[in-house]
Amino acid sequence: MITEQQKEQILSRGMSLDIVEEQIKNFENNFPYLDIEAAATVGNGIKALAEEELAHYIGTYEQLSPEKQIVKFVPASGAASRMFKDLYSFLESEGKDLSDDPFTRQFFENLSSFSFYDDLDQSLKDSGNDLQKALEEKEYTLILKHFLEAEHMGYGELPKGLLKFHRYDKENRTPTQEHFVEGANYGVGKDNTVRLHFTVSPEHQSKFEKHVEEIQPDLEDYFETKFEVGFSQQKKTTDTIAVDMDNSPFLEDNGDILFRPAGHGALLENLNEIDADIIFIKNIDNVVPDRIKGTTTIYKKAIGGLLYAVQEKIFQALYQLDAGINDSSISLAESVLEKELQARYPKDYTSYSMDEKGEYLRNKLNRPLRVCGMVENTGEPGGGPFWVSEEDGSLSLQIAETAQLDLENTSQHQIFKASTHFNPTDLVCAVRDYKGNKFDLLKFRDPKTGFITQKSKNGKSLKAQELPGLWNGSMSNWNSIFVEVPLITFNPVKTINDLLREVHQ
Repeated sequence: MITEQQKEQILSRGMSLDIVEEQIKNFENNFPYLDIEAAATVGNGIKALAEEELAHYIGTYEQLSPEKQIVKFVPASGAASRMFKDLYSFLESEGKDLSDDPFTRQFFENLSSFSFYDDLDQSLKDSGNDLQKALEEKEYTLILKHFLEAEHMGYGELPKGLLKFHRYDKENRTPTQEHFVEGANYGVGKDNTVRLHFTVSPEHQSKFEKHVEEIQPDLEDYFETKFEVGFSQQKKTTDTIAVDMDNSPFLEDNGDILFRPAGHGALLENLNEIDADIIFIKNIDNVVPDRIKGTTTIYKKAIGGLLYAVQEKIFQALYQLDAGINDSSISLAESVLEKELQARYPKDYTSYSMDEKGEYLRNKLNRPLRVCGMVENTGEPGGGPFWVSEEDGSLSLQIAETAQLDLENTSQHQIFKASTHFNPTDLVCAVRDYKGNKFDLLKFRDPKTGFITQKSKNGKSLKAQELPGLWNGSMSNWNSIFVEVPLITFNPVKTINDLLREVHQ
């Protein structure tokens, strides 16, 4: 039961009482599992592009892009503190020896290989110390404090986008800089402009803006293109209520209800506000140095060209349906749905009247479109591609997280184990309809595909709820095409020592 005082708190946040009550019902009833019919594999839901197809779609992309409003959408909200979990653990443990801590030992043994080494050296010099001497005398606590704490370098409190990742002859680049360079390689659109949009935390936005001001002029001169950069923050109104283990609102010490950020699915509202013809989506930490950017550029252009090509066929089919529901228009729409989108119809589709078929086909085709890169699953966490059974008996291609699957069900677990690929947040999206109007993306998500997890605060257990994931349930009712892309295009940085991998050196 929500008290009057709590209702006032909810309304003061700009949230709807109905939505909060619906969230509590989700805790009580839990979210239903997805009913997966089969894993999407190459040849059965995932396209593998032959060399001639790759070249064709790259050509299509390069021909059409100069007149398109292209945006590169980069979720960059999170702090990097989780990257340094092991270093913090070492820092907090008095007298811990490196021999007992392989992670921290690797960090210190390879310290000079990190692109932030010179900054760390300067930080110690500024306080009258010397990095090399500190290493020789095993003053690891001193070094980590300079590296992590706010009064020095403050890497433990910065977002990933502002950490130095890669070393070059004349500079050391952050992931933000690398996304600028990537954008110049494949994201130049209308008016010779690269449009970048970063979702950031409120406390970090001014730092991002300052960094962009510093790097943008030189990059514009070098690439002879213009960069247009936007920022947005995850909206407080998308936070979800936390509950105790009895599904009552979890109360803070001051009596207020605890609300928590609702995961990356909350960014659907940010994405919905982007004015663009196509939008590339890629995480902030999935970047590589220039020497191996080529493969990423090739496949980004290829999936963009495939998007253009399929979108044009969808538009033609919809125009034909508008002109009249007849054998010809039905046949064309079915062909596009089957060949381009690999549609699997409801079981009773053959009994539909012609008008019913026309309505069904129009509804299926007139949706946002996405092409998703899929890499071979080598054990990394991530959403997997599956054929999912829908309420009308049809099948759709979906990206599903393990939390959405009933892995205690033997048949579902076997299908899960048969999965060969996963999506590393590699998407290009078309968000306008065939008449040029922007889709309201909020109408195409499945609210039944959220997540519930168990957390704790101040020693007390609680349950938290995430909105349908941005590329999972938030895009559940989009048209989806899955394409195999090389594993080299996926190089996330989850811990600081990931920067020691060969691809980041």
